[in-house]
Amino acid sequence: MSRTRRSRGRISLAVAFFAQGVVFALLVTRIPAVQDRYELSDAVLPAFLAAVPVLAGVGSVCTERVVRRVRPSVVLRWAQPVVGLALLGVGAFDGLVQLCLVLGAFGLFVGALDASMNMLGVSLQREYGRSIMLGFHAAYSLGGIVGASLAWCGAHWAWGLAELYGPVVLVAVPAALVASRWYRDAPAEDAPVTQPEGVGPGMRLLLPLCFVMSFAYIGDSTVSNWSAKYLHDVLGGSEQLATVPYNVYMVTTLLGRAVGDLGVRRFGAVAVVRAGTVLAALGFAVVAGAPGAWAGMAGFTALGLGLCVLVPQTFAAAGRLFPGASDAAVARLNIFNYVGFLVGSPLVGAVGDVWSYRGAMLIPMVLVLVTLGYARSFEGVGGGYGERHERSRAADVE
Repeated sequence: MSRTRRSRGRISLAVAFFAQGVVFALLVTRIPAVQDRYELSDAVLPAFLAAVPVLAGVGSVCTERVVRRVRPSVVLRWAQPVVGLALLGVGAFDGLVQLCLVLGAFGLFVGALDASMNMLGVSLQREYGRSIMLGFHAAYSLGGIVGASLAWCGAHWAWGLAELYGPVVLVAVPAALVASRWYRDAPAEDAPVTQPEGVGPGMRLLLPLCFVMSFAYIGDSTVSNWSAKYLHDVLGGSEQLATVPYNVYMVTTLLGRAVGDLGVRRFGAVAVVRAGTVLAALGFAVVAGAPGAWAGMAGFTALGLGLCVLVPQTFAAAGRLFPGASDAAVARLNIFNYVGFLVGSPLVGAVGDVWSYRGAMLIPMVLVLVTLGYARSFEGVGGGYGERHERSRAADVE
């Protein structure tokens, strides 16, 4: 029975990751339509876009405190519907004050949602005793592909935002609520304490993973925000071809995460993180030096395969580093997701304007390479994972 409940918990959490991938992609890929609907100027729009990750960071901090009193599954169960309804509000309202309110709610509850999802993923991985975090993030990537595809359909057939968001929310929110019946918190004997013993030393131990999380999201935001412009303006690709790199990146991210857990079980987390780091850096180098659009596409393909392993393994490493306080560690680490998102796009844009966009691509390359210096932080010590972090492959049968 315990094995059945554990399997149900894994499936239900994957549903939550998938639903969030769909919802988030539908918002970020339709920003131009949101700008038109609310008549936001180019000068005002960045402030609205920056507010979402800032508030998400606040939501993640608050979640660390909330889970001292309630289980992470409870936070996730109610945060996810609020995020979905906030997305619907973005499409249904038309006033600036209303937009501020719904984006504010979206940001705060996205932070709570991201933190609680990864808390449950880390505790469930500990219970399994082997790497499964990449699978959850693969579900998120699949949701992102579905959401971006739906957004393309909405743009192609000129659907209004409410027409696009309404049916998705009507399906995603009830599905997430049904799935939430089987969320699985850490067993009582393994439940995390409220925070790492010795907050100062704890944060010093966590800091390398915080850097890795930020660098990974700087790389990710570089692709999501600049790949189309780079391929078109710098590498001379057509407007149609310029839409392809991000889709290729998302597909390769999905593929890499789908098989990544097997790599961690076979070779260990440190080896997988090092290989992903080198591959991502190579991808940025190819993009920076590409003679044409198709060479640039090859670079973005390598980027997806390399970067995709870093974020899930960073959350998993935090859980191993603080096996008795993984919820607090995950909540704090999650903040640096939004730090990287906030820093990445403006940094690349500023360097591109002052110097060149080819040179700008070297910035995330160097930052990602710094991860190699922190690779030992991903070693499987503590948390019941064994010396190599994973059990033998025979344990995978379930």
